[in-house]
Amino acid sequence: MMTIIAAWVLVCIVWILLSALPAGLEARMPMPYLIALIPFLWVPSLVLAALAAWAGEWGAACPLLVVALSASSRRIEYWGKGFRTRPTLGDRIAAKARGVATGGTTAGGASREASRDGGRGAASVCAPSSLRLMTLNCRYGRADADQIVREVRGRGIDVLALQEVSDDLLARLDAAGIGDVLPYRQSGEPKAEVDNGGYNVLFSAYEPAAATASVVMIPAADVPAITLRLADGRTATIASAHPRSPMRGCADWSAGIIGLGELARAEHIGDRNIAVVMGDLNSSTEHPSFRALLRSGFRDASLTQGRGPNLTFPRWTPWPRIELDHILATPGVSFRGVESFVVNDTDHLALTGTIALKLK
Repeated sequence: MMTIIAAWVLVCIVWILLSALPAGLEARMPMPYLIALIPFLWVPSLVLAALAAWAGEWGAACPLLVVALSASSRRIEYWGKGFRTRPTLGDRIAAKARGVATGGTTAGGASREASRDGGRGAASVCAPSSLRLMTLNCRYGRADADQIVREVRGRGIDVLALQEVSDDLLARLDAAGIGDVLPYRQSGEPKAEVDNGGYNVLFSAYEPAAATASVVMIPAADVPAITLRLADGRTATIASAHPRSPMRGCADWSAGIIGLGELARAEHIGDRNIAVVMGDLNSSTEHPSFRALLRSGFRDASLTQGRGPNLTFPRWTPWPRIELDHILATPGVSFRGVESFVVNDTDHLALTGTIALKLK
């Protein structure tokens, strides 16, 4: 038994250290997949630790407990940052609204709908101080279009990012009434040679001040983006992204994730305006390439909210499930209401959350 335990501890140490490689060096098969599985190494490690303790081998149980804790360390970070920062502009406006409105309103309530209606007339009208966001990988365009529109309505979504979109899905979304709630859209150019399952699309309740089919060049589907004017005079450039999966080329997978960092460093963002990236980023905090993206200037909504991870793939099983879908933003906003939920006929969960402007 001691031989088995020693071998497992050694394997796990090497396995966990893969996550500590410099960004880009993990871009070799099968390392991206092995790294994604690190958060689950605690299960066999704890089982072996329990067996060792039962046999009285405490000298073997302790290293196994250390391995279990090490394998879970990055996952634990999702519960470690839930402290309150100073009130945001969005928080204060919401608090004031609750004090004067009868019955109160939520992010998807009547007050938000009224502000939307007022914002559709011209790009000169600003978006509000907080935006409700949603992202979904549509699995080759098969996602339930009617449910997507129902979720957009019910959750008061202001900006919707979709990946793996097909022309057929767009037609079904239009038939379901997406244009009634999110009348503005920007898509990437369909390119069969680089699209991984379909192209990316953004829908918005507010008319963009600017839009582009691809805001950064990465070896994957185009990264469409819109720029909204915000209530305090800043702008938010919001992109829908889907880097390639490792099975479509590990080098392109890593380069695509890291390359999204160019948006955070873009001249028009600077230290004042906001950049937001939503989508299936085919990576988690375990991957060095994803952590390099965060170091470029982005903050992850689930990680920053500090209420646990939002595991989004695969949809059909609650465990084991990994985090592939993200909402990222540069400093200047806070996150709240981040959660995942099921949309039928796709293999990913949808992810939603609110970004609110921080007071200057």
